[in-house]
Amino acid sequence: MKNLTITVEDDVLDWARIEAARRGTSVSRMVGDFMAEMRQREDAYERAYLAWRTDERRWAAENTIDLIAARACPARVTGQNDAQKQAPGAA
Repeated sequence: MKNLTITVEDDVLDWARIEAARRGTSVSRMVGDFMAEMRQREDAYERAYLAWRTDERRWAAENTIDLIAARACPARVTGQNDAQKQAPGAA
């Protein structure tokens, strides 16, 4: 474990000492826990963002493939076959 020196306003340090005592811990432990929590939140945010970007790309790619297929073979996309395309009464 490494040591860290920080600079804070006097009133912030006073609050931190009182808060740490209320929680039954030290200011050092409270700051360490805060930093660890922030790291976890940032990691979770990064994972969620990457998942969203991946899903967005997949969605865009699927829609592009569907669009290309629709232009290449409209009957396949709409589900119509040659018999359904014939005029009524022509069968």
